[in-house]
Amino acid sequence: MSGYLSKIYGLLLFSGLLIPKTQAQKLRFLVPDAAVVQFAGSIGYLSGGIGYDLFKNQRGSLDFSYGYVPKSKGGELNIVTAKFAYRPLVIKLKDWGKIYPINPGFFATYTFQKDLSFIFNRTRYAKDYYYWSEALRPHLSFSNEVELDARKLIPGSGFKAISVYTEFNTNDYYLINYLQNTSTLSLPDVFQLGLGLKLKF
Repeated sequence: MSGYLSKIYGLLLFSGLLIPKTQAQKLRFLVPDAAVVQFAGSIGYLSGGIGYDLFKNQRGSLDFSYGYVPKSKGGELNIVTAKFAYRPLVIKLKDWGKIYPINPGFFATYTFQKDLSFIFNRTRYAKDYYYWSEALRPHLSFSNEVELDARKLIPGSGFKAISVYTEFNTNDYYLINYLQNTSTLSLPDVFQLGLGLKLKF
């Protein structure tokens, strides 16, 4: 694994030497604004990735992550996720922090596993027999977040802010099953909880 990482690092370094400075400045938008780590929450037993702030007020966020579920936790899975959230409300904690009480969002996950396919086998099932994909899942999410100013609380750390958040989510399959079985299923049955940490650069 370390060999692959060193090759990737070398390639990035070499390409950085070849790209003119003006072009490099144009590509600055590719540099992430944060690192994200999350436990559970439908995107892996443990996941990690990068995040970008969106809009002038930085109330929007776009995260990309890779998650892993070990075999001991129900079966080995590799999951990639693209996640969008918006923070419409903010409560300021003087000059050292903020609370974002309710952040609606949505995200899509793709699970890499040999028994899960993007489209069900057309030779076994009719075209409209299953309406969903086994591997691709759209989700609705609702999160809350506490953001602390790292420059005031941890001077010299190199981070602008440190955030902790909780996130509830459900997917299309769970939600439709709930609506069709409200007498036997409750909302806690179809919503999953994730806990996360975000470090802003």
